[in-house]
Amino acid sequence: MNYSETQQWLFQQLPMYQTQGASAYKKDLTNTVLLAKHLGNPEINLKCIHVAGTNGKGSTSHLLASVFQEAGYKVGLYTSPHLKDFRERIKINGEEISEQFIIDFVAKNKLFFEEHQLSFFEMTVGLAFDYFRKEKTDINIIEVGMGGRLDSTNIITPEVSVITNIGLDHTQFLGTTLEAIAFEKAGIIKPKVPVVIGEYTSETRTVFENKTQETHSSIYFASDLITETPKTVLLGDYQQQNKKTVLQTLKVIQSQKKYVISDENIEDGFLNVIKNTGLLGRWQQINDTPKAICDTAHNSHGLKIVLNQIQKEKFDDLHIVLGVVNDKDLDEILPLFPKNANYYFCKPEIPRGLDAAILKNAALKFELKGKVYDSVSNAYQAALEKASPNDFIYVGGSTFVVAEIL
Repeated sequence: MNYSETQQWLFQQLPMYQTQGASAYKKDLTNTVLLAKHLGNPEINLKCIHVAGTNGKGSTSHLLASVFQEAGYKVGLYTSPHLKDFRERIKINGEEISEQFIIDFVAKNKLFFEEHQLSFFEMTVGLAFDYFRKEKTDINIIEVGMGGRLDSTNIITPEVSVITNIGLDHTQFLGTTLEAIAFEKAGIIKPKVPVVIGEYTSETRTVFENKTQETHSSIYFASDLITETPKTVLLGDYQQQNKKTVLQTLKVIQSQKKYVISDENIEDGFLNVIKNTGLLGRWQQINDTPKAICDTAHNSHGLKIVLNQIQKEKFDDLHIVLGVVNDKDLDEILPLFPKNANYYFCKPEIPRGLDAAILKNAALKFELKGKVYDSVSNAYQAALEKASPNDFIYVGGSTFVVAEIL
């Protein structure tokens, strides 16, 4: 198979949460452990930082990778989901994994995948760990896919564990309370491995402290410990907390004396994160006049911050291009959106995408009014045509909506 055929096989043959949702979720690590053993346990030799949390995992992971790159290290970066190309998930020093490596990996292990009915995510984690081992990376930033305790990435023993924050998302898998979700995320905390917590509440703090007592791990609450942060090209308001989380994580790394990272490396890493790692879709400006911003925030915790930031902008009229996936709790997120905006309802082009007409009807209950469009690109184009130069356009609601206009 060539690369295109290999990628299609991966997407079609294996359960993939990105497109299928609940049916792709695996409730234990049995398959991941089997695959790791089949590959010769590449994770054992990898130096890692493990990043979990409801929001901010991607930005935090990219900022960490960028700083290590500025310090001269060979840095593996594993994130999900991808926006445009599957290869975005696996990078070394900002460069995507080669098509040939993926072709060879799948060809070599295809029978094993089929025999054990591995999920798309399990296979991709195996691919990343195998690649990083063969490329002899110095450090690897590994972003959790969902949760933590049962996530396929959770076979590593990292230098530091990071949990950015806890919000209500993926509640059908992780639990319906902050404590329950915190318990799942805290599953990445390993014996005697320090953990950095970004944001916390009284409920989640107790969960984290109980877990670290069990594992004899030191715990650092970044929001209490860090007061000043360097500038970054990432302009979302929510980045302020991510920056604190990254700085505290780097302080822990510096104290371990395994890596040499200077203040200058940190400053340059924050300023050059997009150039170094290729991060996309975080309060990203996609048009000048009228100003248009896209953002991948997709749950109440993230959307509150983004929608609040929109209100700080100066504009005459607001245009919102909105699409979501079908397992989203609309009664939780739609009340957050402003009534005084023009809405362009659309459906992201994945099986999990929610029909735009259903979204429009649900939005009407909250007095959000607009038209239905047959694609994200058509909705965005309509907003561009209708908006005056002094207006503001926001595109969001789902990672997959943003992916279609980048």
